[in-house]
Amino acid sequence: MHVYEDDKYDEMLTQMESVSDYALTGSVIANDRAAAAYTMEKLRYAAGNFYINDKSTGAVVGQQPFGGGRASGTDDKAGAPQNLMRWTLTRAIKETLVPPTEYGYPHMG
Repeated sequence: MHVYEDDKYDEMLTQMESVSDYALTGSVIANDRAAAAYTMEKLRYAAGNFYINDKSTGAVVGQQPFGGGRASGTDDKAGAPQNLMRWTLTRAIKETLVPPTEYGYPHMG
């Protein structure tokens, strides 16, 4: 928990965003939804998982993707499609079952 003066909110967020080499989990408690959204945006690289109006639970194994950024990991989200994509090569393959008889394009005349 971090206590701050109201008029130093942006200064405090800047410090929180840049003070650590690690970026595992964070949370904010706020009655003002706009303030929560603003905070989440300012701290977008400071936590791999981010909670709004909830305690920082870390990983709920098997129930949500989890992974840290910066020195806390590669920001992979174990259990998420994004993690699978890291280990795959995406290719588009088109097969025409009836081969064309002409190879020109309409604009070629």
